[in-house]
Amino acid sequence: MNGIVEKLERYFQSNWRIAILDLKKGRWTIENPSCAIIPYLKAENAHGRHILIQPKEASCFLLADDISPHLLRAHHMLPNGSFKPGRMVIETSPENFQVWIHSTAPLDLEQKRIILQTLNSDPGAAPNNRFGRCPGFRNRKEKHQSANGLFPLAKLIWVDWLRQASIPIDSTARRAPQPPLSPSTPRGGGVCRHLCRNHYDTGNESQTDFAYALALIRKGYSDEEIRLRILTERTRWDHHHGSKQAHYLNRTIQRARNIIENTP
Repeated sequence: MNGIVEKLERYFQSNWRIAILDLKKGRWTIENPSCAIIPYLKAENAHGRHILIQPKEASCFLLADDISPHLLRAHHMLPNGSFKPGRMVIETSPENFQVWIHSTAPLDLEQKRIILQTLNSDPGAAPNNRFGRCPGFRNRKEKHQSANGLFPLAKLIWVDWLRQASIPIDSTARRAPQPPLSPSTPRGGGVCRHLCRNHYDTGNESQTDFAYALALIRKGYSDEEIRLRILTERTRWDHHHGSKQAHYLNRTIQRARNIIENTP
């Protein structure tokens, strides 16, 4: 595990953080992590908490999420089977990957969205505040729990801290503005393969959470999955901390479920 932390340190150029995510208590971060905190992180992970990573300066880093083996070969590997420059590849669950890309030049959010569309990745990975799963710890999502109660280990498959990726950006490829949509309809006309919170942004954090919860419930997501998504994708929690945050999320999800269940 020490070796993994050292590799993360090199890849993120000594400018990164680790987050511990508890679906009931919220998320807290450890700045400038080191090998000394590994026992603490293992204990938190063993108690059901998610261990996540994020570069502090995200403009040159891009996270491609929910990558299948086919997409991994098609977009992140060369014909000879080696990985393209600047990649860090993490298998978050069997045959499901996250790929970090270190760009030679800063990327704004719209550029990241365009790139992720090209890579057929989850567009929810575009915002700069996105956390990825930390290799070396268990993926504690309930849906991944095996019949004998075990959770899959997130594995570091490849990391290249010596090179960066040169990503050509076509400025003419910027997406055309979308017309106003109802809170239950994602921006982009509902054509995205994945849902993400920023597609339901109303300018009000609570309304955005509620609209996002409605959309996730319609897609069959469990309460645990909805809590995890809101906690990892929302950045500001000015008025909700600790137990208040847990009560707020439970109330929001339950209200959304009541609407769905009582709508013909």
